Amino acid sequence: MTAPTSNYARLLGREIHWMDWGPADGPAVIAWHGLARTGRDMDELAEHLSGRGFRVICPDTIGRGLSQWSAAPDDEYQLSFYARLAGALCDVLQLQRVHWVGTSMGGAIGTVCASGLVVPAMKARIASLVLNDNAPELAADAIARIKSYAGNPPAFDTVAELEVFFRAVYKPYGWLSDAQWRRLTETSTRRLPDGRVTPHYDPAMVRQFTAHDDDYLIWPHYDAIEAPVLILRGEDSDLVLPATVAQMRSRGPGAMGRLQVIEVPDCGHAPALNVPSHLDPIEAFIRAAGI
Repeated sequence: MTAPTSNYARLLGREIHWMDWGPADGPAVIAWHGLARTGRDMDELAEHLSGRGFRVICPDTIGRGLSQWSAAPDDEYQLSFYARLAGALCDVLQLQRVHWVGTSMGGAIGTVCASGLVVPAMKARIASLVLNDNAPELAADAIARIKSYAGNPPAFDTVAELEVFFRAVYKPYGWLSDAQWRRLTETSTRRLPDGRVTPHYDPAMVRQFTAHDDDYLIWPHYDAIEAPVLILRGEDSDLVLPATVAQMRSRGPGAMGRLQVIEVPDCGHAPALNVPSHLDPIEAFIRAAGI
């Protein structure tokens, strides 16, 4: 199997980092992480798919991981800008058709891309869309919970203490091995000037919720999607409510018979995409969609 590579490019004036897994000529998959996370969350998915011939691109969103922080947070920390970044990344990599797997925020970015309403060229590029615990309308109470911690990341004296924090906050991900928790921690840590450690993202990214109150209310984008869609919903999710999924079945790709829904047991928001019961359905779905 081809070893993954770490890459950088200047897109829309910002340096963006991504991991690139698998053969360069394989069917392309873009795997996009959640709100306060990094592309390294997709390691298990990327390893699984790249070992089966797919090329998997795992970006760090602007303001997260190794990507540059925004100097204009109110303008750039929003779904429309993220979609434009995705289009620019596809241009740089000369990707004409891609499968999209997005966790939470990554799913919303994929929805905006697949609609073509922001970046028209992306509609024809998205061959299939996997929404990992994401929907075009999110529960208000869950958004309030996310805002309460994402904008005020804690700091700890040691990485071990930060790991304890991550294990508590991300317990709804479901089962992770000790090694996976350690990797999640180490790939999500930055050191502050005072020597303490904190999650590896720009706290200003939470201004997406204050400068753009309805940024995650994206029914018009969902309704415009023509590609097949798979929803993986954590059965205990407080973000994607069953009533919302029911509505998705009756409109957009759901009304066209292009929507599949899988309830993932023993998970809330959001399944970690690290075990066969998460990975195998995604592989089957994208293979059935083709390029």
